[in-house]
Amino acid sequence: MISIVIPIHNEEPSILPLYDRLTAVLERLQRPYEIIFVDDASTDRSFDLLANLVETDGRLKVIRLRRNFGQTPALQAGFDEAQGEIIISMDGDLQHDPEDIPALLEKVELGWDIASGWRKNRIDNAITRKIPSRIANWLMAKASGIELHDFGTTFKAYRSEILKDINLYGELHRFIPALAKLYGARVVEVPIKNTPRAAGDSHYGLSRTFRVLYDILTIKFLLTYFTRPMHFFGTLGLTGTFLGGLIMLYLFIYKLTGHEIVVDHGPLMIAGALLLLAGIMMFSTGILGEMLMRTYFESQGRRIYAVREVRTKKEAQAPEAAR
Repeated sequence: MISIVIPIHNEEPSILPLYDRLTAVLERLQRPYEIIFVDDASTDRSFDLLANLVETDGRLKVIRLRRNFGQTPALQAGFDEAQGEIIISMDGDLQHDPEDIPALLEKVELGWDIASGWRKNRIDNAITRKIPSRIANWLMAKASGIELHDFGTTFKAYRSEILKDINLYGELHRFIPALAKLYGARVVEVPIKNTPRAAGDSHYGLSRTFRVLYDILTIKFLLTYFTRPMHFFGTLGLTGTFLGGLIMLYLFIYKLTGHEIVVDHGPLMIAGALLLLAGIMMFSTGILGEMLMRTYFESQGRRIYAVREVRTKKEAQAPEAAR
């Protein structure tokens, strides 16, 4: 079964054309499917149109959020509701072509866990979208260790079990392949068409690029130190404690030789004390982080690993004649 998850916010002009094109593609696949629209508190007639469509199509679900939470929470709501073994997410503004769905499905059925769309020939504005996006994608690839050209697109196909290991928050939906890497997911990139927006204005601008930088730092920490925060804070703590201790030892010996520390080396004494205190604080933060991680995994029954499959030797079947 296939689940299509589409978060929308004020996409009234695109909903009916998208629904028609989407159902046409899915019908040709000749396999069970469901379409899940997540209305992120639209202020136009988007929900009314979807409510009418639900009355005519039993394979359509509509989730209406209480307020405008953003794209990542809307996607999470759709993922939580989806029943399919393969889940495909896409935008509701017709910039993702439903005709590309079979190409994404093909890669998942060949054994990949995530098939990520790649807008190889982008038609967006070069200054506000193309160049910032290229820089952000390069930084994301370096931070995550996954060589994708296009992290930003929502158009992706997932095995449902991969999404069960990931909890989204903030604006981390673009980092799902990187987060899934924590659990050994195999990711492949699939070129997709990037069509012009049919109507309305984009909800994203140049300002989003700066927020992405914070997400890159977050994802780098999560991928490298999520289960071992002491390795990060401990290194900083050890460095600060060593340098601060060295300075304070020097000043102590300097004082024993009869010199006046405050007059001769007042700033150095302050620097040494601050480094020493900062080092101790970093060690304390690392210990607290370790305790939080253990509480997180133990209280939720989560594991720090993910099993792809388990195989055992099959029991020998009794011959038909011996039954």
